[in-house]
Amino acid sequence: MKVFHHTTPKIFLASWVLINNTEASVNSNNLQKPPAKPHCDILYPIRQWINSIQVSDRQLAHRLCEVIPSQCPFERDVNLFGKTLFHIPPLCKLNPLYDEVVALRFRALCYLADDCGEDVSQYC
Repeated sequence: MKVFHHTTPKIFLASWVLINNTEASVNSNNLQKPPAKPHCDILYPIRQWINSIQVSDRQLAHRLCEVIPSQCPFERDVNLFGKTLFHIPPLCKLNPLYDEVVALRFRALCYLADDCGEDVSQYC
């Protein structure tokens, strides 16, 4: 079974589908809402470029899996004398390209596992 082909549509669905809130919601008062203003996404070309990267090289796939971390490296517990003072939450979600980068890493892992037949447990 090819993992990539079964899970990729579910991962990318959020970036492919734009739901218009005025069409999706039902107005119980029968009042028409004004149409939503067009959303200007400055990072759209970069998102499209990252999503269009096809992983078809073993070295590229290994490099992507090494460079892109599997967990947020900024999440920390700050301890002093064995007691937790505070917790720094994962800040990766603040990155506007986080979903695209994680999807690229997933495509690289799927290429290594499905097409190359390699064990990818070292990257998990």
